[in-house]
Amino acid sequence: MSLEKLAKDIAAQAEAEASEIIAEAKAEAKRISKGASSEVAAISSDAMAMAEKQAAQIGVESVASARQSNQKDILIAKRVQIDLTYDAVREKLGSPKLGKRSAMLDSLLKDAKAEAKGKMTLRPAAIDRSALEQKASGFTLGDDVEALGGFMLVSDDGSISLDYTFDSKLNDAWLTSLGDVNRTLFGA
Repeated sequence: MSLEKLAKDIAAQAEAEASEIIAEAKAEAKRISKGASSEVAAISSDAMAMAEKQAAQIGVESVASARQSNQKDILIAKRVQIDLTYDAVREKLGSPKLGKRSAMLDSLLKDAKAEAKGKMTLRPAAIDRSALEQKASGFTLGDDVEALGGFMLVSDDGSISLDYTFDSKLNDAWLTSLGDVNRTLFGA
């Protein structure tokens, strides 16, 4: 064999081996690419599922937060309305033009006479002093008390104090009827 032929055979054999290596490398690259594509698809799918779950959770939390904020705003608005109603009632009770003021004082005096023990001093609200000076026979009139109307009875030794002010009667009536006030104002 000649040198030339030997070189050609070696080159042909090298070329065949190189083609085989290239074919195997291409097949390996194809297999790796396919595996990577599957892995990318799985990771993408997991990431998408996680993002959807987080979005749903954020949506639930946002709705709950908005609902809670609305409920708080409603409660505050109701409280404001109840306070305005209470203030309006207080204003009416404190008015000297209140209808039936005299009848209310008569009723309070009747209760006071039934409960009074011993000698007691009647301390009127300034607004009702003149009316009580005429109606409160049997009681010594003392200093004024700060109130929307009515009076307080105080024993001479100061150990007993009975509250017949419009303020205390309003507070008692308000606490008793707050449920009815709510239903009237808000229909609930």
